[in-house]
Amino acid sequence: MILIALAAAVTTTSAQQTKPPTDVGSAAPPGTVPVGKELDVRLQSSLNSGSAKNEQRFEATTVADATQAGNVLIPAGSVVRGVVSDVKAAGRVDRTGSMKLNFDRITINGQPHEIRAMATQVFQSGGLRDDKGTAGTGASIGGVIGGLAGGVSGALLGAAIGAGGAVASTEGKDIDLAAGTVIRIRFDSPLNLGGGR
Repeated sequence: MILIALAAAVTTTSAQQTKPPTDVGSAAPPGTVPVGKELDVRLQSSLNSGSAKNEQRFEATTVADATQAGNVLIPAGSVVRGVVSDVKAAGRVDRTGSMKLNFDRITINGQPHEIRAMATQVFQSGGLRDDKGTAGTGASIGGVIGGLAGGVSGALLGAAIGAGGAVASTEGKDIDLAAGTVIRIRFDSPLNLGGGR
């Protein structure tokens, strides 16, 4: 596991303040985000293993356009719905707080689409020009779409991401993800959008 730190305060940015669009690649069928591709989303509210509940819903927004052959498949600012599961608060015996983050829906131009995705990396974010630090499952930067590839640096301390999108504290306390934290998610099922917009 690679370690990261999560600051108590994170500066959020507007959906319009994004990096240039990233192409999903021509290997996938037209209008399809294939399995294994990754997308960066920004938390709209904080999550903490000490207060979160199993099956709690939360929302994040995409930080950049995802395109294919020049067509926008997923515009920046699209809302992604996440679900917290397997929450474990830090206790006297097991002092490590953790929670699993999965994602089951994305709304694009007002239309909801079911997805299956999980967290693979987490970034402390002070804005797209100042994103730094990551923990993850070793996913390739080449597989990232609509993301912050090249905008991160350094290994940080404080949390670790395990199998299945589980985010765990490494400091004997609850894990805290502030609003504005950027989460890299990986699609575990294809997303067929029927062509770009």
